[in-house]
Amino acid sequence: MTKHEFNPTILREYDIRGIIDETLFEADAEAIGRTFGTLLKQGGFHNVAVGYDGRTTSPKLKAALTKGLTSTGVDVFDIGMGPTPMLYYATYALEAGGGIMITGSHNPPSHNGFKMMLGSKSFYGSQIQELGRLSANGPFAEGTGKVIDHPIMEDYVARVLQDFVAGRELSVVWDCGNGVTGEVLRKIVAKLPGSHSLLFDEIDGSFPNHHPDPTVAENLEDLIRTVKGVNADLGIAFDGDGDRIGVVDGQGRILWGDQLLAILSREILANSPGAPVIADVKASQVLFDAVRDLGGEPIMWRTGHSLIKSKMQEVNAPLAGEMSGHIFYNDHYYGYDDAPYVALRLLNIVGKSDKSLDQMRDELPEMINTPELRFACPDEEKFDAVTRIQDALAAAGANYSDIDGVRVNTEDGWWLLRASNTQAVLVARCEARDETGLSRLKSQLQQALLNANVEAPTF
Repeated sequence: MTKHEFNPTILREYDIRGIIDETLFEADAEAIGRTFGTLLKQGGFHNVAVGYDGRTTSPKLKAALTKGLTSTGVDVFDIGMGPTPMLYYATYALEAGGGIMITGSHNPPSHNGFKMMLGSKSFYGSQIQELGRLSANGPFAEGTGKVIDHPIMEDYVARVLQDFVAGRELSVVWDCGNGVTGEVLRKIVAKLPGSHSLLFDEIDGSFPNHHPDPTVAENLEDLIRTVKGVNADLGIAFDGDGDRIGVVDGQGRILWGDQLLAILSREILANSPGAPVIADVKASQVLFDAVRDLGGEPIMWRTGHSLIKSKMQEVNAPLAGEMSGHIFYNDHYYGYDDAPYVALRLLNIVGKSDKSLDQMRDELPEMINTPELRFACPDEEKFDAVTRIQDALAAAGANYSDIDGVRVNTEDGWWLLRASNTQAVLVARCEARDETGLSRLKSQLQQALLNANVEAPTF
């Protein structure tokens, strides 16, 4: 069977992703199917669930992927178009040997890609690199698999609604951003009490209204304006494939991933005292302190949804999250990132409380922090630069964590520097109690970069 070499830029840490007809082609999709099917067979699995998002290029990639999978003798459960968490759900519900989601997530319309599960676990990191080597060298399993049409949206919606508990009626605005959550959200809100307004729920892979990335403030402007205009209790936004969530309160203030996780932790730790709660290294100290104050065990871990999910399974944490809006429930759920499910768990908390989401946000200590700072650094240099900074900090006896890059603690707060796993950039962030402390932290970060012979931008 045909051996195939991928453009190396598409084999990322957490998924396979590229630009259609520039770095990612239908031949790549077929090769992924042929190679992943071989890995499934090697693992003793005989079927796989396949789903796709609302991008115009997703159907043709699905057809090519399916051709490759069935050529290995693997049967394909075609679950149709829907959000990535629907694919994850299908993998569990159908007891499939794995799952592949065709999605460009929150990337521009010209991009697309593949998120994968092998068995019930994320397929990432060295496994993706191994897939690349196997594709180039073979050998491949051979057989004649069949395609089984298995629409699962109704079952998925029912499962997401299963853990919703009606409290006081809420007014909620939902922004689908023309991503693939639109149809699912229409079905979900039809079953909810209260008042619900849907924005941009028509699935359109050109994203005509705004980019579907709820971690960028400008993409939430329509949501904020509508929440204020209808005097809603809160607003909820989704990324292009529905595995990341954005939230604004009734005043239109954004709750970032760590603030949302701090609020969600209250319910979890009330029911599971002492439980671990995981967040990535970019999260505020406010979150880790809040988890500790609630009697939980805060765990700081490496950034990346696949890495967080793996750690979650390892320590059996009921809740985890990232600043990027990936939130994971392993409490009454499966431990993967499902933004519609997270939204309903949040509605549970607000609906049964006598406090508004605004008040819950106000109870969190105010910290002053930079946004995520990203600056160019070649792939072949970025990890070495971080290592040099780690060595210098160790020599100086600094108080820091090296779980993912360096997170340096001082009396003012902390600063973080890490190498991105997906781009040729270094990522930095600083957080302090006041502007004077923040200024000192930024100066320390810049000096550390200069000492490591890295060109330091002006923050």
